Amino acid sequence: MKKPASAPRSKVRRKTREELNQEARALKRKKKHRGHSAGSRATGSESASGGKGQKQQKDPRIGSKTPIPLGVTDAPVTRQHKPKSEKPMLSPQDELDMLENDERLDALLERLEEGETLTAEEQSWVDAKLDRIDELMQKLGLSYDDDEEDEDEEEKQEDMMRLLKGGK
Repeated sequence: MKKPASAPRSKVRRKTREELNQEARALKRKKKHRGHSAGSRATGSESASGGKGQKQQKDPRIGSKTPIPLGVTDAPVTRQHKPKSEKPMLSPQDELDMLENDERLDALLERLEEGETLTAEEQSWVDAKLDRIDELMQKLGLSYDDDEEDEDEEEKQEDMMRLLKGGK
């Protein structure tokens, strides 16, 4: 008896050495990237440790908790007004003392007395400061002539006393 004819074998192509080397390199590359990155314990991944003693990260997408009216409201929104200037409010007497002791103002007034001409900016600054001094003196009830009037009145009083006492 004859053996039955087997199915024709397909030729199995054998891989060349170069193809085998390329596959080995690809496998090595895949295996190389397994595992955790270096220092993973030091950087502290949340899921790796039990979470004991760690704070939960705040979600940056969550914003302010203040309620915002979504419809038309009857009451107008009140906003706090910030002061216009950062400098503290001084009493009129303190401000007057400060202006009287101002070195720049004194220097510019001395230059004016000597006959020098000031620039327009300096002149306007001096005028503004002098106007402010006048306003403050009026608020405080002071005047430039108070001292002179007091002296004149005292002299008149002394003259009257002399006349009344015996007229020397």
